Amino acid sequence: MITLTQVLEILKKDANFREISAENEYYYNWNQEVTFDTLAYDSRKVNEHTLFFAKGLNFKKDYLLDLNAAFYISEFDYEVALPAIIVTDVKRAMSLIAQAFYDYPQNKLKTLALTGTKGKTTSAYFAKFILDEMNGGKTALLSTAETTLDGKNFFKSELTTPESLDLLEMMAKAVENSMTHLVMEVSSQAYKTERVYGLTFDVGVFLNISPDHIGPVEHPTLEDYFYCKRQLLHHSRYFVANAEMNHFGIIKEELLALELPYAFYGKDTENRILESAGLHFETTGSVAGSFDIRLLGRFNQENALATALATRALGASTSQIKVGLAKATVPGRMELFTAKNGAHIYVDYAHNGISLENLVQVVESHHTGKLLLILGATGNKGENRRHDFGEVIENHKRLEVILTTDDSNHEDPKAIANTIASHVQRPLDYIADREIAIKTAISRTSSPADAVIIAGKGTDHYQLLNGKRKPYIGDAEAAQKYI
Repeated sequence: MITLTQVLEILKKDANFREISAENEYYYNWNQEVTFDTLAYDSRKVNEHTLFFAKGLNFKKDYLLDLNAAFYISEFDYEVALPAIIVTDVKRAMSLIAQAFYDYPQNKLKTLALTGTKGKTTSAYFAKFILDEMNGGKTALLSTAETTLDGKNFFKSELTTPESLDLLEMMAKAVENSMTHLVMEVSSQAYKTERVYGLTFDVGVFLNISPDHIGPVEHPTLEDYFYCKRQLLHHSRYFVANAEMNHFGIIKEELLALELPYAFYGKDTENRILESAGLHFETTGSVAGSFDIRLLGRFNQENALATALATRALGASTSQIKVGLAKATVPGRMELFTAKNGAHIYVDYAHNGISLENLVQVVESHHTGKLLLILGATGNKGENRRHDFGEVIENHKRLEVILTTDDSNHEDPKAIANTIASHVQRPLDYIADREIAIKTAISRTSSPADAVIIAGKGTDHYQLLNGKRKPYIGDAEAAQKYI
Protein backbone atom coordinates (compact mmCIF):
# COMPACT_ATOMS: atom_id res chain seq x y z
CA MET A 1 0.00 0.00 0.00
CA ILE A 2 1.06 3.58 -0.62
CA THR A 3 -0.82 6.86 -0.36
CA LEU A 4 -0.92 9.71 -2.81
CA THR A 5 0.71 11.95 -0.20
CA GLN A 6 3.63 9.50 0.08
CA VAL A 7 3.95 9.31 -3.69
CA LEU A 8 4.15 13.09 -3.96
CA GLU A 9 6.75 13.26 -1.20
CA ILE A 10 8.93 10.72 -3.04
CA LEU A 11 8.66 12.59 -6.33
CA LYS A 12 9.37 15.99 -4.80
CA LYS A 13 12.40 14.68 -2.92
CA ASP A 14 13.76 13.40 -6.26
CA ALA A 15 12.94 16.73 -7.98
CA ASN A 16 10.67 14.77 -10.31
CA PHE A 17 7.25 16.33 -9.62
CA ARG A 18 5.69 18.87 -11.96
CA GLU A 19 1.97 19.02 -11.24
CA ILE A 20 -1.27 17.17 -10.61
CA SER A 21 -3.74 17.42 -13.45
CA ALA A 22 -7.40 16.78 -12.47
CA GLU A 23 -10.84 17.91 -13.58
CA ASN A 24 -11.37 20.30 -10.67
CA GLU A 25 -9.98 21.45 -7.35
CA TYR A 26 -12.44 19.30 -5.38
CA TYR A 27 -11.19 16.15 -7.10
CA TYR A 28 -7.62 17.21 -6.42
CA ASN A 29 -8.20 17.75 -2.69
CA TRP A 30 -10.23 14.55 -2.25
CA ASN A 31 -7.55 12.46 -3.88
CA GLN A 32 -4.91 13.65 -1.43
CA GLU A 33 -6.09 10.80 0.82
CA VAL A 34 -6.18 8.11 -1.88
CA THR A 35 -4.45 4.81 -1.06
CA PHE A 36 -3.11 2.70 -3.92
CA ASP A 37 -3.17 -1.06 -3.43
CA THR A 38 -1.49 -1.93 -6.74
CA LEU A 39 1.07 -0.44 -9.10
CA ALA A 40 0.95 -1.28 -12.80
CA TYR A 41 2.20 -0.32 -16.24
CA ASP A 42 0.09 -3.01 -17.95
CA SER A 43 -3.54 -1.94 -18.44
CA ARG A 44 -4.65 -5.56 -17.99
CA LYS A 45 -3.48 -5.46 -14.35
CA VAL A 46 -5.46 -2.43 -13.24
CA ASN A 47 -8.25 -1.94 -10.68
CA GLU A 48 -9.93 1.14 -9.26
CA HIS A 49 -7.21 1.51 -6.61
CA THR A 50 -4.25 1.24 -9.02
CA LEU A 51 -1.54 3.82 -9.62
CA PHE A 52 -0.84 3.37 -13.33
CA PHE A 53 2.42 4.31 -15.06
CA ALA A 54 1.95 5.54 -18.63
CA LYS A 55 5.37 4.77 -20.08
CA GLY A 56 7.00 3.79 -23.35
CA LEU A 57 7.55 5.42 -26.74
CA ASN A 58 4.50 3.69 -28.17
CA PHE A 59 2.10 4.61 -25.38
CA LYS A 60 -1.15 6.10 -26.72
CA LYS A 61 -3.82 8.28 -25.18
CA ASP A 62 -6.41 5.66 -26.18
CA TYR A 63 -5.00 3.32 -23.54
CA LEU A 64 -6.25 5.69 -20.83
CA LEU A 65 -9.76 6.35 -22.10
CA ASP A 66 -11.43 3.34 -20.50
CA LEU A 67 -8.82 2.67 -17.82
CA ASN A 68 -10.36 1.97 -14.42
CA ALA A 69 -7.48 3.25 -12.30
CA ALA A 70 -7.24 5.77 -9.48
CA PHE A 71 -4.44 7.90 -10.98
CA TYR A 72 -1.89 7.70 -13.73
CA ILE A 73 1.69 8.97 -13.75
CA SER A 74 3.11 10.32 -16.98
CA GLU A 75 5.52 12.77 -18.52
CA PHE A 76 2.56 14.09 -20.53
CA ASP A 77 -0.89 15.32 -19.65
CA TYR A 78 -3.13 13.29 -21.94
CA GLU A 79 -6.11 15.44 -20.91
CA VAL A 80 -8.45 12.58 -20.04
CA ALA A 81 -10.91 12.29 -17.16
CA LEU A 82 -8.48 10.20 -15.14
CA PRO A 83 -6.42 12.37 -12.72
CA ALA A 84 -2.72 12.50 -13.49
CA ILE A 85 0.57 13.09 -11.75
CA ILE A 86 2.88 14.75 -14.24
CA VAL A 87 6.59 14.06 -13.81
CA THR A 88 9.80 14.75 -15.66
CA ASP A 89 10.90 11.09 -15.80
CA VAL A 90 8.28 8.37 -15.43
CA LYS A 91 10.84 5.53 -15.29
CA ARG A 92 12.63 7.10 -12.32
CA ALA A 93 9.31 7.72 -10.63
CA MET A 94 8.29 4.10 -11.15
CA SER A 95 11.47 2.73 -9.55
CA LEU A 96 11.38 4.92 -6.45
CA ILE A 97 7.64 4.49 -5.88
CA ALA A 98 7.96 0.71 -6.30
CA GLN A 99 10.72 0.63 -3.69
CA ALA A 100 8.49 2.38 -1.16
CA PHE A 101 5.41 0.34 -2.13
CA TYR A 102 7.25 -2.94 -1.47
CA ASP A 103 8.86 -1.58 1.73
CA TYR A 104 12.42 -1.37 0.38
CA PRO A 105 13.13 -5.12 0.00
CA GLN A 106 16.65 -4.40 -1.29
CA ASN A 107 17.60 -3.40 2.26
CA LYS A 108 16.57 -6.83 3.54
CA LEU A 109 18.82 -8.72 1.11
CA LYS A 110 22.55 -8.85 0.50
CA THR A 111 22.79 -8.03 -3.21
CA LEU A 112 25.43 -8.97 -5.78
CA ALA A 113 25.13 -7.39 -9.24
CA LEU A 114 27.09 -8.39 -12.35
CA THR A 115 27.62 -6.52 -15.58
CA GLY A 116 29.77 -7.15 -18.65
CA THR A 117 29.41 -7.98 -22.32
CA LYS A 118 29.84 -11.69 -21.75
CA GLY A 119 29.92 -14.06 -18.79
CA LYS A 120 27.19 -12.47 -16.67
CA THR A 121 24.95 -15.53 -16.54
CA THR A 122 27.78 -17.99 -15.91
CA SER A 123 29.11 -15.78 -13.12
CA ALA A 124 25.63 -15.36 -11.65
CA TYR A 125 25.25 -19.13 -11.32
CA PHE A 126 28.74 -19.46 -9.86
CA ALA A 127 27.77 -16.86 -7.27
CA LYS A 128 24.46 -18.53 -6.43
CA PHE A 129 26.11 -21.91 -5.83
CA ILE A 130 28.79 -20.36 -3.61
CA LEU A 131 26.34 -18.29 -1.58
CA ASP A 132 24.04 -21.30 -1.22
CA GLU A 133 26.94 -23.08 0.48
CA MET A 134 27.18 -20.15 2.86
CA ASN A 135 23.50 -19.51 3.62
CA GLY A 136 21.93 -22.94 3.26
CA GLY A 137 20.28 -22.40 -0.12
CA LYS A 138 18.73 -18.99 0.54
CA THR A 139 19.95 -17.24 -2.60
CA ALA A 140 17.54 -15.70 -5.09
CA LEU A 141 18.70 -15.34 -8.71
CA LEU A 142 17.74 -13.05 -11.58
CA SER A 143 19.60 -14.04 -14.74
CA THR A 144 19.22 -14.10 -18.50
CA ALA A 145 18.69 -17.86 -18.32
CA GLU A 146 16.43 -18.29 -15.31
CA THR A 147 14.97 -16.61 -12.26
CA THR A 148 14.30 -18.12 -8.85
CA LEU A 149 12.81 -16.29 -5.89
CA ASP A 150 12.80 -19.21 -3.47
CA GLY A 151 15.97 -21.08 -4.47
CA LYS A 152 13.93 -24.08 -5.64
CA ASN A 153 11.50 -23.14 -8.40
CA PHE A 154 12.98 -21.64 -11.58
CA PHE A 155 11.27 -19.84 -14.45
CA LYS A 156 12.43 -18.23 -17.68
CA SER A 157 13.39 -14.58 -17.45
CA GLU A 158 11.73 -12.06 -19.77
CA LEU A 159 14.53 -9.48 -19.59
CA THR A 160 18.12 -9.65 -18.36
CA THR A 161 17.14 -7.01 -15.81
CA PRO A 162 13.35 -6.70 -15.24
CA GLU A 163 11.42 -3.44 -15.30
CA SER A 164 11.73 -1.73 -11.91
CA LEU A 165 8.13 -2.51 -10.93
CA ASP A 166 8.68 -6.22 -11.58
CA LEU A 167 12.16 -6.18 -10.07
CA LEU A 168 11.01 -4.72 -6.75
CA GLU A 169 8.05 -7.11 -6.61
CA MET A 170 10.49 -10.00 -7.18
CA MET A 171 12.79 -8.73 -4.46
CA ALA A 172 9.84 -8.50 -2.07
CA LYS A 173 8.81 -12.04 -2.95
CA ALA A 174 12.36 -13.26 -2.29
CA VAL A 175 12.27 -11.62 1.15
CA GLU A 176 8.88 -13.21 1.81
CA ASN A 177 10.42 -16.56 0.86
CA SER A 178 13.15 -16.07 3.51
CA MET A 179 15.94 -15.51 0.99
CA THR A 180 18.94 -13.71 2.45
CA HIS A 181 20.92 -12.99 -0.74
CA LEU A 182 20.12 -11.92 -4.29
CA VAL A 183 22.40 -12.39 -7.30
CA MET A 184 21.37 -10.54 -10.44
CA GLU A 185 22.63 -9.50 -13.84
CA VAL A 186 22.46 -5.79 -14.54
CA SER A 187 22.40 -4.94 -18.23
CA SER A 188 23.45 -1.68 -19.85
CA GLN A 189 19.80 -1.18 -20.80
CA ALA A 190 18.85 -1.41 -17.12
CA TYR A 191 20.73 1.83 -16.50
CA LYS A 192 19.81 3.44 -19.79
CA THR A 193 16.09 2.93 -19.09
CA GLU A 194 16.25 3.51 -15.32
CA ARG A 195 15.18 -0.02 -14.32
CA VAL A 196 17.52 0.05 -11.31
CA TYR A 197 17.26 3.75 -10.53
CA GLY A 198 17.82 4.46 -6.84
CA LEU A 199 19.22 1.00 -6.06
CA THR A 200 22.62 0.46 -4.45
CA PHE A 201 24.15 -3.03 -4.53
CA ASP A 202 26.34 -4.49 -1.81
CA VAL A 203 28.80 -5.84 -4.40
CA GLY A 204 29.13 -4.92 -8.06
CA VAL A 205 31.20 -6.83 -10.63
CA PHE A 206 32.40 -5.62 -14.06
CA LEU A 207 33.57 -8.64 -16.06
CA ASN A 208 34.55 -7.17 -19.46
CA ILE A 209 33.53 -4.80 -22.24
CA SER A 210 33.46 -5.23 -26.01
CA PRO A 211 31.24 -3.81 -28.78
CA ASP A 212 27.73 -5.28 -28.53
CA HIS A 213 24.15 -4.05 -28.37
CA ILE A 214 25.14 -1.19 -30.66
CA GLY A 215 22.27 -0.10 -32.87
CA PRO A 216 19.31 2.25 -33.24
CA VAL A 217 17.11 0.49 -30.65
CA GLU A 218 19.81 -0.12 -28.02
CA HIS A 219 22.99 2.00 -27.75
CA PRO A 220 23.97 4.42 -30.51
CA THR A 221 27.69 4.12 -29.74
CA LEU A 222 30.19 2.02 -27.78
CA GLU A 223 30.79 5.06 -25.57
CA ASP A 224 27.11 5.13 -24.59
CA TYR A 225 27.12 1.35 -23.97
CA PHE A 226 30.23 1.59 -21.76
CA TYR A 227 28.92 4.65 -19.93
CA CYS A 228 25.68 2.87 -19.02
CA LYS A 229 27.54 -0.19 -17.76
CA ARG A 230 29.86 1.97 -15.65
CA GLN A 231 26.92 3.27 -13.67
CA LEU A 232 27.17 0.09 -11.59
CA LEU A 233 30.42 1.49 -10.12
CA HIS A 234 28.51 4.46 -8.78
CA HIS A 235 25.81 2.31 -7.21
CA SER A 236 27.81 -0.37 -5.39
CA ARG A 237 29.34 -0.50 -1.91
CA TYR A 238 32.18 -2.80 -2.99
CA PHE A 239 33.47 -3.45 -6.49
CA VAL A 240 35.28 -6.21 -8.40
CA ALA A 241 36.75 -5.45 -11.84
CA ASN A 242 38.75 -7.26 -14.49
CA ALA A 243 42.10 -5.47 -14.87
CA GLU A 244 42.57 -7.06 -18.31
CA MET A 245 39.37 -5.63 -19.77
CA ASN A 246 39.35 -2.99 -22.48
CA HIS A 247 39.30 0.58 -21.12
CA PHE A 248 40.19 -0.63 -17.62
CA GLY A 249 41.99 2.67 -16.97
CA ILE A 250 38.66 4.48 -16.98
CA ILE A 251 37.20 1.98 -14.52
CA LYS A 252 40.18 2.31 -12.19
CA GLU A 253 40.14 6.11 -12.33
CA GLU A 254 36.44 6.28 -11.46
CA LEU A 255 36.80 3.77 -8.62
CA LEU A 256 39.68 5.70 -7.08
CA ALA A 257 37.72 8.95 -7.36
CA LEU A 258 34.76 7.32 -5.61
CA GLU A 259 37.05 6.00 -2.84
CA LEU A 260 35.17 2.72 -3.10
CA PRO A 261 36.68 -0.49 -1.67
CA TYR A 262 37.52 -2.84 -4.53
CA ALA A 263 39.35 -5.93 -5.77
CA PHE A 264 40.98 -6.20 -9.21
CA TYR A 265 41.80 -9.48 -10.88
CA GLY A 266 44.01 -10.31 -13.86
CA LYS A 267 47.59 -11.05 -14.80
CA ASP A 268 49.09 -7.84 -13.40
CA THR A 269 47.18 -7.91 -10.12
CA GLU A 270 47.41 -9.75 -6.83
CA ASN A 271 44.38 -11.86 -7.76
CA ARG A 272 45.23 -13.96 -10.80
CA ILE A 273 45.19 -17.45 -12.23
CA LEU A 274 48.58 -19.13 -11.83
CA GLU A 275 47.89 -22.42 -13.59
CA SER A 276 45.07 -23.58 -15.83
CA ALA A 277 44.36 -27.07 -17.10
CA GLY A 278 40.99 -28.25 -18.41
CA LEU A 279 38.44 -27.97 -15.63
CA HIS A 280 41.03 -27.15 -12.95
CA PHE A 281 42.83 -23.91 -12.08
CA GLU A 282 44.94 -22.44 -9.29
CA THR A 283 44.93 -18.84 -8.06
CA THR A 284 46.90 -16.46 -5.90
CA GLY A 285 45.69 -13.48 -3.90
CA SER A 286 42.85 -13.07 -1.44
CA VAL A 287 41.19 -16.27 -2.65
CA ALA A 288 44.34 -18.27 -3.27
CA GLY A 289 43.80 -21.96 -3.81
CA SER A 290 43.03 -24.83 -6.13
CA PHE A 291 39.59 -24.86 -7.80
CA ASP A 292 37.53 -27.07 -10.10
CA ILE A 293 34.60 -26.03 -12.31
CA ARG A 294 32.41 -27.92 -14.74
CA LEU A 295 32.95 -25.58 -17.68
CA LEU A 296 35.86 -25.64 -20.11
CA GLY A 297 37.79 -22.53 -21.04
CA ARG A 298 40.06 -19.93 -19.47
CA PHE A 299 37.29 -17.32 -19.73
CA ASN A 300 35.06 -19.44 -17.47
CA GLN A 301 37.90 -19.72 -14.96
CA GLU A 302 38.26 -15.92 -15.01
CA ASN A 303 34.52 -15.59 -14.34
CA ALA A 304 34.94 -18.03 -11.45
CA LEU A 305 37.77 -15.95 -9.98
CA ALA A 306 35.69 -12.75 -10.27
CA THR A 307 32.82 -14.47 -8.52
CA ALA A 308 35.08 -15.83 -5.81
CA LEU A 309 36.25 -12.29 -5.02
CA ALA A 310 32.69 -10.96 -5.04
CA THR A 311 31.29 -13.64 -2.75
CA ARG A 312 34.31 -13.34 -0.44
CA ALA A 313 33.24 -9.71 0.07
CA LEU A 314 29.84 -11.04 1.20
CA GLY A 315 31.42 -13.38 3.74
CA ALA A 316 32.03 -16.65 1.83
CA SER A 317 35.00 -18.69 3.00
CA THR A 318 37.54 -20.23 0.63
CA SER A 319 36.16 -23.71 1.35
CA GLN A 320 32.61 -22.55 0.55
CA ILE A 321 33.88 -20.97 -2.67
CA LYS A 322 35.63 -24.20 -3.66
CA VAL A 323 32.58 -26.38 -3.03
CA GLY A 324 30.19 -23.94 -4.70
CA LEU A 325 32.28 -23.62 -7.87
CA ALA A 326 32.74 -27.40 -8.09
CA LYS A 327 28.97 -27.93 -7.89
CA ALA A 328 27.90 -25.08 -10.19
CA THR A 329 26.02 -25.92 -13.36
CA VAL A 330 24.84 -23.25 -15.80
CA PRO A 331 21.82 -23.91 -18.05
CA GLY A 332 22.67 -23.27 -21.69
CA ARG A 333 26.35 -22.63 -20.97
CA MET A 334 28.69 -25.28 -22.39
CA GLU A 335 26.09 -27.99 -21.80
CA LEU A 336 27.62 -31.18 -23.12
CA PHE A 337 25.82 -34.12 -24.73
CA THR A 338 27.41 -37.22 -26.26
CA ALA A 339 26.06 -38.92 -29.37
CA LYS A 340 26.03 -42.71 -29.77
CA ASN A 341 29.06 -42.41 -32.06
CA GLY A 342 30.96 -40.57 -29.32
CA ALA A 343 30.76 -37.11 -30.88
CA HIS A 344 30.26 -34.22 -28.45
CA ILE A 345 27.44 -31.72 -28.84
CA TYR A 346 27.93 -28.39 -27.05
CA VAL A 347 24.95 -26.14 -26.36
CA ASP A 348 25.92 -22.59 -25.45
CA TYR A 349 24.19 -19.23 -25.26
CA ALA A 350 27.09 -17.49 -27.07
CA HIS A 351 25.29 -14.72 -28.95
CA ASN A 352 28.00 -12.20 -29.79
CA GLY A 353 31.35 -12.36 -31.55
CA ILE A 354 33.58 -12.47 -28.48
CA SER A 355 31.55 -15.24 -26.81
CA LEU A 356 31.47 -17.27 -30.02
CA GLU A 357 35.21 -16.85 -30.55
CA ASN A 358 35.94 -18.09 -27.02
CA LEU A 359 33.56 -21.01 -27.41
CA VAL A 360 34.99 -22.12 -30.75
CA GLN A 361 38.57 -21.87 -29.47
CA VAL A 362 37.81 -24.10 -26.48
CA VAL A 363 35.95 -26.77 -28.45
CA GLU A 364 38.50 -26.67 -31.28
CA SER A 365 41.32 -27.39 -28.85
CA HIS A 366 39.59 -30.56 -27.63
CA HIS A 367 38.47 -32.07 -30.96
CA THR A 368 40.62 -33.03 -33.94
CA GLY A 369 37.82 -34.22 -36.25
CA LYS A 370 34.86 -32.44 -37.81
CA LEU A 371 33.79 -29.21 -36.15
CA LEU A 372 30.22 -28.19 -37.01
CA LEU A 373 28.55 -24.94 -36.00
CA ILE A 374 24.82 -24.11 -35.84
CA LEU A 375 24.39 -20.35 -35.76
CA GLY A 376 21.95 -17.54 -36.42
CA ALA A 377 21.65 -13.90 -35.36
CA THR A 378 18.88 -11.86 -33.80
CA GLY A 379 16.73 -9.53 -35.85
CA ASN A 380 16.08 -5.84 -35.19
CA LYS A 381 18.95 -5.47 -32.72
CA GLY A 382 22.68 -6.08 -32.33
CA GLU A 383 23.27 -5.79 -36.07
CA ASN A 384 27.04 -5.60 -35.52
CA ARG A 385 27.00 -9.23 -34.37
CA ARG A 386 26.49 -10.42 -37.95
CA HIS A 387 29.82 -8.99 -39.04
CA ASP A 388 31.50 -10.38 -35.91
CA PHE A 389 30.05 -13.86 -36.47
CA GLY A 390 31.32 -13.80 -40.05
CA GLU A 391 34.81 -12.92 -38.84
CA VAL A 392 34.84 -15.80 -36.34
CA ILE A 393 33.76 -18.24 -39.06
CA GLU A 394 36.32 -16.86 -41.49
CA ASN A 395 39.11 -17.13 -38.91
CA HIS A 396 38.34 -20.77 -38.09
CA LYS A 397 38.67 -22.63 -41.37
CA ARG A 398 37.78 -25.99 -39.79
CA LEU A 399 34.24 -24.90 -39.05
CA GLU A 400 31.48 -26.47 -41.12
CA VAL A 401 28.65 -24.00 -40.68
CA ILE A 402 24.88 -24.29 -40.95
CA LEU A 403 23.25 -20.88 -40.64
CA THR A 404 19.71 -20.93 -39.26
CA THR A 405 17.06 -18.86 -37.50
CA ASP A 406 17.65 -17.17 -34.14
CA ASP A 407 14.96 -14.71 -32.96
CA SER A 408 14.74 -13.06 -36.36
CA ASN A 409 11.73 -11.05 -35.15
CA HIS A 410 10.59 -8.71 -37.96
CA GLU A 411 13.56 -9.46 -40.23
CA ASP A 412 13.92 -12.23 -42.81
CA PRO A 413 16.16 -14.93 -41.27
CA LYS A 414 17.59 -15.72 -44.71
CA ALA A 415 18.59 -12.08 -45.13
CA ILE A 416 20.29 -12.17 -41.72
CA ALA A 417 22.12 -15.35 -42.73
CA ASN A 418 23.19 -13.75 -46.02
CA THR A 419 24.71 -10.83 -44.10
CA ILE A 420 26.74 -13.21 -41.93
CA ALA A 421 27.81 -15.18 -45.01
CA SER A 422 28.89 -12.00 -46.81
CA HIS A 423 31.84 -11.76 -44.42
CA VAL A 424 33.00 -15.33 -45.16
CA GLN A 425 35.04 -16.44 -48.19
CA ARG A 426 33.70 -20.02 -48.32
CA PRO A 427 30.15 -21.32 -48.87
CA LEU A 428 27.93 -21.86 -45.83
CA ASP A 429 24.82 -24.01 -45.57
CA TYR A 430 21.45 -22.53 -44.64
CA ILE A 431 18.54 -24.43 -43.04
CA ALA A 432 15.76 -22.14 -41.81
CA ASP A 433 14.26 -24.65 -39.35
CA ARG A 434 16.58 -24.60 -36.34
CA GLU A 435 15.64 -28.09 -35.12
CA ILE A 436 16.30 -29.58 -38.56
CA ALA A 437 19.60 -27.71 -38.72
CA ILE A 438 20.64 -29.35 -35.43
CA LYS A 439 19.51 -32.77 -36.61
CA THR A 440 21.49 -32.36 -39.84
CA ALA A 441 24.67 -31.29 -38.06
CA ILE A 442 24.56 -34.23 -35.64
CA SER A 443 23.98 -36.64 -38.55
CA ARG A 444 27.26 -35.46 -40.12
CA THR A 445 29.36 -36.60 -37.13
CA SER A 446 30.95 -40.06 -36.99
CA SER A 447 33.44 -40.32 -34.11
CA PRO A 448 34.51 -38.96 -30.69
CA ALA A 449 36.91 -36.64 -32.52
CA ASP A 450 33.92 -34.73 -33.94
CA ALA A 451 31.95 -31.94 -32.27
CA VAL A 452 28.83 -29.87 -32.90
CA ILE A 453 28.47 -26.37 -31.46
CA ILE A 454 24.90 -25.09 -31.15
CA ALA A 455 25.22 -21.39 -30.36
CA GLY A 456 22.79 -18.63 -29.47
CA LYS A 457 19.56 -19.89 -27.93
CA GLY A 458 20.80 -21.72 -24.85
CA THR A 459 17.79 -22.74 -22.75
CA ASP A 460 15.23 -20.64 -24.65
CA HIS A 461 12.06 -22.54 -25.56
CA TYR A 462 10.79 -19.99 -28.05
CA GLN A 463 11.73 -18.20 -31.25
CA LEU A 464 10.92 -14.49 -31.48
CA LEU A 465 9.12 -14.05 -34.80
CA ASN A 466 7.20 -10.94 -35.88
CA GLY A 467 7.08 -9.62 -32.34
CA LYS A 468 5.67 -12.84 -30.87
CA ARG A 469 7.19 -15.82 -29.09
CA LYS A 470 6.73 -18.97 -31.12
CA PRO A 471 7.22 -22.24 -29.15
CA TYR A 472 10.52 -23.98 -29.89
CA ILE A 473 11.80 -27.33 -28.62
CA GLY A 474 15.02 -25.77 -27.29
CA ASP A 475 18.61 -26.40 -28.35
CA ALA A 476 19.41 -28.85 -25.55
CA GLU A 477 16.22 -30.82 -26.12
CA ALA A 478 16.85 -30.93 -29.87
CA ALA A 479 20.37 -32.20 -29.26
CA GLN A 480 19.10 -34.92 -26.93
CA LYS A 481 16.40 -35.86 -29.42
CA TYR A 482 18.85 -36.55 -32.25
CA ILE A 483 21.95 -37.93 -30.50
